[in-house]
This record gives sequence, structure tokens and C-alpha cells, in this order.
Amino acid sequence: MRDNKKSQLVKNTIIIGIGQVSTKFISFFLLPLYTALLTTEEYGTVDLLNTYISLLMPVVFLQIDQAIFRFLIDSREDERHIKKLLSTSFLSICIQTILYLIVFSLIGKLWTNQYKIFLATNVVISMLSSYCLQVTRGLGDNVTYSIGSLIAGVSTVALNVIFIAVFGLGALGMLLASFIANLLCFLFVFLKKKMLIYIHLEDFDKNELKAILRYSVPLIPNMLSWWIVNLSDRILITYMMSSSFNGIYSAANKLSAIIITIYSIFNLTWSESTALHIRDDDCGTFFSDIIDKAFVLFLGIIICLIATMPFVFQYLITGEGYKNAYYQIPILLISTIFNILVSLIGSVYLALKKSDEIAKTSFFAAIINFLVNLILISKIGLYAASLSTLVAYLAMAIYRLIDIQKYVKIKLKIKTLVIYSFLLVVVLLAYYFKNQLICLITIFVSYLIFFMLNLDMINKIFTFVKKKVSWII
Repeated sequence: MRDNKKSQLVKNTIIIGIGQVSTKFISFFLLPLYTALLTTEEYGTVDLLNTYISLLMPVVFLQIDQAIFRFLIDSREDERHIKKLLSTSFLSICIQTILYLIVFSLIGKLWTNQYKIFLATNVVISMLSSYCLQVTRGLGDNVTYSIGSLIAGVSTVALNVIFIAVFGLGALGMLLASFIANLLCFLFVFLKKKMLIYIHLEDFDKNELKAILRYSVPLIPNMLSWWIVNLSDRILITYMMSSSFNGIYSAANKLSAIIITIYSIFNLTWSESTALHIRDDDCGTFFSDIIDKAFVLFLGIIICLIATMPFVFQYLITGEGYKNAYYQIPILLISTIFNILVSLIGSVYLALKKSDEIAKTSFFAAIINFLVNLILISKIGLYAASLSTLVAYLAMAIYRLIDIQKYVKIKLKIKTLVIYSFLLVVVLLAYYFKNQLICLITIFVSYLIFFMLNLDMINKIFTFVKKKVSWII
């Protein structure tokens, strides 16, 4: 039974991954283009605006897109309830959009930023895109989700190249590309799923909306806390240092972002699996096994990336003004692995519908991040932002790992963690001392240990893909 759960998890992950991995990797490898054609100030400005957008989305729309996914999972066989859920949630989003645009038109006059219009347009279209994608996931249609994500990813990459490299639009081009890509994604999914058929004014249900909001509203502090942990660094860097330093920090974060993107593909199906199997008798064993395997897999990937980075950094980040990003990358990558552990456990909380526990633990980490940042940024500059993120995620990972034991017993294999911890120390020493011979040795050892410890999972993925390719041929 547990093997069937794992097989379904792998299958769904690969289906969703097809729609995301290729475009995200293309976007990542366009980093040399961005750092070559955009100044650190332009790059920092776009990053800061995207920070505000990620902050406003959960506040304005009350996390309804996240709630609809969870509620649809429990109603996949009930056509009538699906109509009620979609009518109630979508009409609520329309009302929230109107109210937000009215408030923005009044408050926006006080802000003189030339790109402020994107705080209105991109918040709304990003929400609509996210909502439609979450609906497809909730209904179990991972193929449509994958295609929608592919459209958004390919469009973003292609339009960035056109707007930046061809037309020289700089920061404006990146923001415009994001808007158009999300618009195309929204239109595709909305029309493909024929969502208009499900949405009727008479199906709007106040009690249903109350139930959705009881689940979604406690997620807002979690998202705000996540925003503080992940993105308040940018604001403090911008206003206590400069936009140029924020551009450097943003470039350093790109590798961590691609790891989080890859993980998020798995997490989409993992969160669905936890919701589907939370009532199973063996859910504790199943959850513990998957969390341990996923954590070890991504920890190994991150160690291998740190070992490889001394030889590829100059090709990924080409602009002269971005050179200091080299020293921030390992710290941010290590914080990413604790971010992943936090998220793995967070999916179990969501399956239990304990969104208040997520909010509590996230708030705890947000305070730590902000205080460490504020105390150290004037003393050690960019290192404060990187270290505060690492400390915050480490604290939150430890807290959640202990707290979740009240509901589900989660165990990590200590022996494997000890091996990886020792290897990580060696890799970091080689990275910062820049000794090429030692770096080459650490690359060989890191990849060897990675494949040895993850051979079983790699074989399962390879076998699954091979079967699918053979079937297509």
C-alpha cells in the first residue's frame, strides 16, 4: 500500500515537473544575460517590486487560492459542491480585486515610483493565475497544471529576452513580461477547464466563504512571516545600503531560488499526498519515510552545487558589479535546505488543517530574522541578510520538527546527516579558500556520496521515466 502511495507521488511529481523544470532552468541560465544588460540598481529595483507584490497578494486576497486547493481535494466527487466552491471563491476574488484597485488608486498617488502601476496589475493577474492553477490541482488535473505553468514559464523567458535584449526596456521589460506571462497562464487554464460553467452568482454561499476564510486567514500571518524571512532582507539592504547591493544579493539568491523551484514541484504533489493520506493508519511511517528521503536528496544536491560553484560562478554571473555575490551563495544555499525541511513538515500541518500552527512557527522565525538582520546589517553588510535567513530557517526547522511529533512521529536518519554535515564543512572550506585542487577533490567526493546515498530514489525515477518513454515510443 505504501509503495503505491510512493509511486503515485513520483508519477505526479514528474508530470508537474515537465511543465516547470525546463523553463525554470532556462530562466536561471539567462542570469548571465540579466547581469550583463541590467545594472545592479535596475535588478535591485525589480527585485524589490516583486517583493512588494509577494507581500500584497496574501494580504489582499486572504490566501483564498491556497484554501481552494485543499477544499477541492475533499470534494472531487461532488459536482454540486465544486460549483459552490468555485462560485464562492472566484466571486470573492472579484470583489477583493475591485476594492484593492480603488484603495490603490487613492494611496498610489502618495508614491512617486515610475513602476508603481505594476503593484496594481501584477498583484491581480498573479492572483488570478495562481487561483486557476490551484483549482486544477485541487481537481486532480496535474496535466493542465503542468501546461499552464509551462506557458507562464516559457512566456516569461521569451518576453524577457525580447524586452531586455532586443528593445532594451530594462526593469520595465521584466515587469511587463511577468504581467503578460501570468495573463496567458490565467486565460489558458480558465478556458481549458471551462471554469465559467461552474461560476454562478446564485451559487455564492456565505457559509462556504466563512469556512474557506477560517482555513485561509490563519495562513496570512504565515505568508507575512515567510515574506519577512525571505524578503525583508531586500528592503533593509535597499534602504540601509542601496539598490545596487540589493541587486548583488538578488543575483546571489538565484541559485537558491532554482532549488526552491525544483523542490516546489515535488511539494505540490507532496501536499496533495499528505491531504489524501492523513487519515491512513500508516500515515506516520509514510510521512516520515518521504520527509527523510526528500531532505537527504536536496541536502546532497545543495552540497554538490556548492562544491561545483567555484568553477561555474564566472559563467553564470558575468557583470563586474556582481562579483561579491560569490561569498553569499553558500550561506543562502544552506538556508535553503532548512527552508525545504520547514516546508516538508508544513505540508503535514496543512493536511491536519492546523494552519494556526504554521502561522505560529513562521512568526517565531520572522522575529529572529528581522532582529538578526537589523542588528548586524550595519556591521557586516550583505552577510547579515544571508546569515539572518539561515538562522531563521534553522530555528523554524528545529521548532517544527519537535512540535510536529505531537501529531505525527517524524524521524530523520542521524547517520546520513552526520556524513553530510562533515562533507559540507569540507566543501565550504574549499569554496572560500578557492584552492582548485581541493575543490576538484570535493566535487568528486560530493557527487560520489550523493549517488551512493540516493541510489534507490534515482533508480525509481529512472525506471518510471524509462517505462513512460517506452510506452510513448
